[in-house]
Amino acid sequence: MSEAADKKVQVARVAMPEQDAKVRARNFLEVPTGYTVKMAQEEASRCLQCKKPGCVAGCPVNVDIPGFIDLIAQGDMTGAIRNLWGKNALPAVCGRVCPQEVQCEGKCIVGKKGEPVAIGNLERFCADYEREHGTGELPPKTAATGKRVAVVGSGPSGLTVAGDLIVKGHDVTIFEAFHKPGGVLVYGIPEFRLPKAIVAQEVNFLERLGVRVQCNAVVGRTVSLDELFEEGYDAIYVGVGAGLPKFMNIPGENFVGILSANEYLTRANLMKAYKYPEVDTPIPLGKNVVVLGAGNVAMDSARTAMRLGADSVKVVYRRSRDEMPARGAEIHHAQEEGIELFLLTNPTRYLGNESGRLTGMECLRMELGEPDASGRRRPVAIKGSEFEIACDLCIVAVGSGANPLLTSETPDMKLNKWGNVQADEKNGKTTKPGVWAGGDIVTGAATVILAMGAGRAAADSIHDYLTLGW
Repeated sequence: MSEAADKKVQVARVAMPEQDAKVRARNFLEVPTGYTVKMAQEEASRCLQCKKPGCVAGCPVNVDIPGFIDLIAQGDMTGAIRNLWGKNALPAVCGRVCPQEVQCEGKCIVGKKGEPVAIGNLERFCADYEREHGTGELPPKTAATGKRVAVVGSGPSGLTVAGDLIVKGHDVTIFEAFHKPGGVLVYGIPEFRLPKAIVAQEVNFLERLGVRVQCNAVVGRTVSLDELFEEGYDAIYVGVGAGLPKFMNIPGENFVGILSANEYLTRANLMKAYKYPEVDTPIPLGKNVVVLGAGNVAMDSARTAMRLGADSVKVVYRRSRDEMPARGAEIHHAQEEGIELFLLTNPTRYLGNESGRLTGMECLRMELGEPDASGRRRPVAIKGSEFEIACDLCIVAVGSGANPLLTSETPDMKLNKWGNVQADEKNGKTTKPGVWAGGDIVTGAATVILAMGAGRAAADSIHDYLTLGW
């Protein structure tokens, strides 16, 4: 490493300004407040502009990371966002919710000796700057091909497919089951992590490019895939996500006060129940709340409960802090906001009163044994360690299954043993001719950027199919 590069490595990373923890714990405003231009350029100047950038290899959609960061450093914000759009149709989303610490930033050379370049923060800055100061100019589109593509689901993979194919000249219509587009971006991720206005802006960008969005359209119920083909669509992409709630199947699960994170977050986010009675969708409120699970969905649920007025919120997880699958930043923010972690703890049954309402849960202390198939150490119960946790609301965030509404009505599209669509890992082709699939309906619940990567690969394959006939 040269002397100049070594000096850059020693420069401290520019911290993202945030709301004070005590203040934000009771509001739904976004937690990080964003870089200023000066802060963004200062952080961008830390990039070494590597000849073989590991950050690009770590990005599932292969964003030209050194390229857009160099443009920020030069002050060319318009060039930077156009560079980003070349690979990523949703930079404002990815800059906020992608696990950069294990993907692009995890491969950053600067991070070998110091703190990695804040790639996610800079990506967010680019998108936000364009939204606030940009001209609204759209990227160029190829001449119309006359081919029509139906995209089922408007989550991150579906939006990526739509964005890629519309600029390649194809006619694209998105079919969304809910009353607003965005999929998990609007029903799953809270306002304080990803404001709905940001998602709406990204969808509007695609609409201005020519993508049509049809909401309240439950493909598999109101219309089948075969009927879409009959209506003249030449190819279909299925990106309906993994929205089937999972529970633990332990005694007492029918007590009032136990609900899935899917329902809880959908009510709070998409249906704005946190504004009840200003909006007409209520949400169960608890004073002593327990969240089961330790992924991002669990953190989102716990932090939402705190903002809805809970006196205490506990996250109960059967493994240790090291095994928690949530992003480190989300766990850190949750703890700053007063959420307690009950680790190495496994619920065994729910407790309730004569009215059938939840009053608590019985748990066992756990210890970690040998690694299981996931590579994480298997939790083993400690005999005689039973204890009780008082709670009046329990949110179950232990994963979700494949959405069955469409797949159950499409028998010629093969599924795996978990109910996920079988699709080629490289291009997303399913066993049904003319149909591709990607995102959580194929992989099971995963990250936004991995769903986008699957969408990018499928879009390339669909384009070849429509133009080359294979």
